[in-house]
Amino acid sequence: MQSPYKPTVIMGMGKTGLACANFLINQNIPIIIMDNRASPPGLSMLKQKFPEIPYIIGKFDSNQLSQANEIIISPGLSKQEPALAKALVLGIPIISEIELFSRYVNAPVVAITGSNGKSTVTTLLGEMAQQAGWKVQVGGNLGTPAIELLCTQAPDIYILELSSFQLETTSSLNPAVAVVLNISEDHMDRYSSLSEYIATKQLIYQGNGKFIINADDPYAVNTPQNLSFSLQTDKGDFRISRQNNELYLAKVENDEVIPLLPVAEMYLQGSIMQANALAALALGHAIQLPLAAMLDTLKSFKGLPHRCAWVANKQGVDFFNDSKGTNVGATIAAIQGLARKSILIAGGESKGADFTSLTDVVAKHCHAVVLIGEDAALLAKVLSVPVYNSNSLENAVQQAAKLAKSGDAVLLSPACASFDMFNNYEHRGQVFENAVQKL
Repeated sequence: MQSPYKPTVIMGMGKTGLACANFLINQNIPIIIMDNRASPPGLSMLKQKFPEIPYIIGKFDSNQLSQANEIIISPGLSKQEPALAKALVLGIPIISEIELFSRYVNAPVVAITGSNGKSTVTTLLGEMAQQAGWKVQVGGNLGTPAIELLCTQAPDIYILELSSFQLETTSSLNPAVAVVLNISEDHMDRYSSLSEYIATKQLIYQGNGKFIINADDPYAVNTPQNLSFSLQTDKGDFRISRQNNELYLAKVENDEVIPLLPVAEMYLQGSIMQANALAALALGHAIQLPLAAMLDTLKSFKGLPHRCAWVANKQGVDFFNDSKGTNVGATIAAIQGLARKSILIAGGESKGADFTSLTDVVAKHCHAVVLIGEDAALLAKVLSVPVYNSNSLENAVQQAAKLAKSGDAVLLSPACASFDMFNNYEHRGQVFENAVQKL
């Protein structure tokens, strides 16, 4: 039966969908929530917390969508979803949860995206703000849905990690400062080309706030900027400086390079973390965070789980969990960041990626590679070092341990998604860590 009102339709009954439902109910906006899965993860919660909300499961109802006032889609859904075709023709707005957040936000926003490092930089900047005594809310693609953050008292700053999927359907975002940390090929099963993926990432540069770019990234060349960061010593407002044979994080003021912190004083010192630290310093500078608080945080920050995290030393071999390395760029950064000879464990669901850029990096830094997952053969084709195949991650850890010599590293950095063998990258990382501890 046709509804007497035009509701907002929420597509997706996961964490983000339920957060949107809760927010819109508090705004007295009529909603319907639908999910094409027969048993979506949020169904029991929906029935318990919002028994009055109408819902549809097992399909996306195109007739209901065509009667919507607006459609909010979860990040995992593309606007190209067949059920949305009729709604698009009718001109019904299709938005993200971030777009909804943008309409109601009540404090300045820092917006962070990139193919790699965005969770680390988001968390790091949040800790810097807390160290400075600011009231801060951190979320988005990382952890708490952004719309859920609006259900508490307004902070001094919102710090949001944003994915390309979220940016696709966001048009009102006006961050105080925004950054694309880096671009590498990812989600090629979602985008028709790398250029489309890049353009989607750069949608974060909207509004009249400050824009920060990675001066080392070739895809950032034509991006407007206020500040930049670089791992080079001769470019970037925030850069690496070498003084008395020691590396420093530094900033440039009035053409003078001012050293800020010896890299050796950071708990995490690899090149990946140096880039993340410089990006966080640029972001913090843009919102006027005190420098002392930022530097204190950098000295104590120990990183995030499943992101090049040290697990254990077994018989002189260090084991590192970089299960969050779900694309080629992340794996290259992890290998280079360790800066030592390694046995790489890789493989999984390729997402349509081109693995050829791994060839030289793996040849330079890795003795061998142990492959797992459905697209192991695609990876094997581009590798020139010895390759071993394994039917489980536990077995791969055992093989890698036998191949490694004292002083080497064993690195899990799959360059692939995890869903062929695991629930998510966290599950994959935990299986790896458990296997390491059993050696």
